[in-house]
Formats: sequence, C-alpha cells, structure tokens
Amino acid sequence: MMKRALWQGLVAGTAGVLVMTLGEKAEQRLTGRRDSHVPARTLQRLTGMPEHPGRQPVPVNLAMHVGQGVLFGVLRSAMSQVGLRGPWSSGKFAVVRLTSDQILENATGVGAPPQTWPRGELVVDLLHKTVYAFATGVVADALACSLRSRPGAAPRGDAHRSADGCGPPASPPGPQAIAPPGRLLAVVPPRRCRRLQG
Repeated sequence: MMKRALWQGLVAGTAGVLVMTLGEKAEQRLTGRRDSHVPARTLQRLTGMPEHPGRQPVPVNLAMHVGQGVLFGVLRSAMSQVGLRGPWSSGKFAVVRLTSDQILENATGVGAPPQTWPRGELVVDLLHKTVYAFATGVVADALACSLRSRPGAAPRGDAHRSADGCGPPASPPGPQAIAPPGRLLAVVPPRRCRRLQG
C-alpha cells in the first residue's frame, strides 16, 4: 500500500499544485495581488540558507510552493488507499494542509497567526489551499479506485457506501424493525401499512 500511496500521492500532489497555481495566477490578474515570498523565506530559515531582503529568488519560492504541495499529496493518497475518499476527506485534508503552512511559517518567525491577518488575505489563502486539497483529492481518489487499491473498512453505520469506497453507493437497506429479544416480530405487508396510515 505504501508504494502505491507514494507514487500516486506524488502524482496527485503535482496535479493539486498545478491547479492551485493556475487559480492563484488567475486571481492575481483579477485582484492585482503580488506574489507572496513567504514560501521562500520559510525555506531559507528552515534550511539555513542566506536570506535576501525584499523580493526572494523565484527558484527558492517555487521549491517550497511546489515541493510542499507535491509531498503532501502522499498523505492524501494514503487517505484514499485506506478508504478515506470523497469531499469530506478532502475537507479534512485542507485543514491539514493549512495547518502545516502555519506551523512552518510561525515556527520560523516568517508568518503570523491567521487571526491577525487582514481578512482579504485570509480568504485568498483559504480559497487557494482548499482548491489544492480538493484537486489533489480528486486525483488521489481516482488513482486509488482505478487500480482497485485495497481500501480500509467503511466507517460504522455507513451502510450507504459501496463496499470498496469506489463507484456508486450501495442501495440503502429497507426499513428495519426492532423487536425485543425473545419475541417474534410481525411483518405487516406494505398494502396494510397504507390502509392503516390513511
């Protein structure tokens, strides 16, 4: 499973970064927002590289921006491999991705807690990281399902999911009646039920 999670995750993470970056560039054209150099400054502090004032080197910025997104794709792929698929799982993954940024940026002193950011910047960051998480999730889920990777068990009580988490949901079970232990349960035919209700 881990080999599949690794290569599929690198593919899914790359796709997620590509979609996120295209979205960022489109948003920057509309809003006039300039490139963020926080990724480069974070990487410089993490690795001990010399820091530059003002505009940061583009390769360093890209290395952190792309590298972090590609590597986190492995985590999303591992989620898919064990049956954590779909929008709920991508939403959980978005939180993990945002949290990882905050840990690294705040630990290095480059960033500040999100609640102190201007609201516009916060919304933009949340939007782009959510796009990344869902794009990565779609690719990770598709790869896991297309190769019929063995998923984990469906969560308890989730009778509406397909057995492997891929494909359409299983048909829901019919109405169930519960009888106390040791007593027989009389099943009323559907026609009789309609008459009783009317």
